Amino acid sequence: RPESPPAATPGAEPAAAIPREPSLEQQEEQLRIGESGQFSEGLEDRGLLESSTRLKPHEAQSYRKKALWVSWVSIVVTLALAVAAFTVSIMRYSASSFGFAFDAILDVLSSVIVLWRYNNAAAVHSAHREYIACVILGVIFLLSAVCIVIKAIHDLAMKLLPEVDDFLFSVSILSGILCSILAVIKFMLGKVLTSRALITDGFNSLVGGVMGFSILLSAEVFKHNASVWYLDGSIGILMGLTIFAYGVKLLIDMVPRVRQTRHYEMFE
Repeated sequence: RPESPPAATPGAEPAAAIPREPSLEQQEEQLRIGESGQFSEGLEDRGLLESSTRLKPHEAQSYRKKALWVSWVSIVVTLALAVAAFTVSIMRYSASSFGFAFDAILDVLSSVIVLWRYNNAAAVHSAHREYIACVILGVIFLLSAVCIVIKAIHDLAMKLLPEVDDFLFSVSILSGILCSILAVIKFMLGKVLTSRALITDGFNSLVGGVMGFSILLSAEVFKHNASVWYLDGSIGILMGLTIFAYGVKLLIDMVPRVRQTRHYEMFE
């Protein structure tokens, strides 16, 4: 006669507890965490920007057209400001005016690059095209920064004293206001389109706005205290180094990404 299994001892724990499966909510939470960590990386692996999941096709095209319009307006405005600032720089021996004029030329070039970036309607979400535009912007930033710093150092070494008048004030105020407005619009569009190129273009416009107001500041300080003649050149050096640092950071971030997305050059 077979023996009956031993009776369980009251209060005794089983030798091996059966693991409890996580609840459905916990599984969904873990899935969300995993997806958020790999979301951007997965999009880049497919050659797309994050805007491809945020915007509907007609919304993306609408914002693309706005980016093109802003770029054209920026080219016209900053080109006119560059001519005026170069004139001030030559007539008034202003290093910061020269720095602003050079930055305005840089702004024109960066807006041209943004035009190239968004002239293809099918490539509005293209990561490869985005990163190429950023690399070109980074190179332009470095070259422009070197020219601005060299000019400012030269003016400091020669102890060139800036002259102040109403023309200088008018150019600096107009430059500061217009460039700041353009910067805000570019930042907003860049955030919606998740475009580093547009944000970089906005940063360049912001630097132009700061340099426009700095012309006014340095001229006003020199007018009341001639011993601070070096402020103009110092601001030029500071802005040049800022542009240089941004350009280096842009190249470090974007060159590897261009290589990673080089297989996605054809767009639907």
